[in-house]
Amino acid sequence: MVTGRRTLVIGAHSADFVWRSGGAIAVATSGGAAARVIALSYGERGESGELWKEDPGRTVEDVKRIRHREAQRAAAHLGADFIAMDLGDYPLEIDTGALIAIADQIREFAPDVLITHTDTDPFNPDHPVASAAVTRARSLAAGAGVPSAFGTVRPPELFLFEPHQPELCNFMPTTFVDITGVIDDKRRAMAEMQSQSYLQTYYSERAGHRANHARRASGNGEIQQAEAFQRVTPEVVSAL
Repeated sequence: MVTGRRTLVIGAHSADFVWRSGGAIAVATSGGAAARVIALSYGERGESGELWKEDPGRTVEDVKRIRHREAQRAAAHLGADFIAMDLGDYPLEIDTGALIAIADQIREFAPDVLITHTDTDPFNPDHPVASAAVTRARSLAAGAGVPSAFGTVRPPELFLFEPHQPELCNFMPTTFVDITGVIDDKRRAMAEMQSQSYLQTYYSERAGHRANHARRASGNGEIQQAEAFQRVTPEVVSAL
């Protein structure tokens, strides 16, 4: 049961959450947790090729509006809120004001679980920028563990979702989430992202690959679809 827990996913672009953690979000919300997705940008320049190909006369603002609607509908299928910070992409630049704004979002939502990108991605220049910003904003939101001049939150557990090329991004899966029961929700969410429809098949297949790993690791033969994550913060338990 995850009732009462809060999950926050922060991605560089508006569709990142769908492919990489849509199932985990749906599992959380189906168990009574609150979930929110924050996109640092819409991915309007580098992540929306199908929209530009479909109509070269589109403007950047047109693409942003389409991407916003797609992401809102996708998040709704998963039971999550969607917020876009519209910081621009390719390149995504995080200045001090943007960093403070991200930290404020973390403080406001006060998540128990925070999910973002890996710190390395040789094919996407925005993903490592987002990772560094979110990691730093998490620390700012939590403070130094002592009373501060600003409000702080309990440090959320930090996870990294699986990148498109995990072996090249220093990604080591430490946690598998069984998404078998919510795979239809994830598929509906992915179907909303028409600006990147080519990724739907890849991530459907990836869920099957990770399910194989999860079955081997757990002995649970019922797992048919799974998502992989890398836990960054230590887990504190009362016993092993």
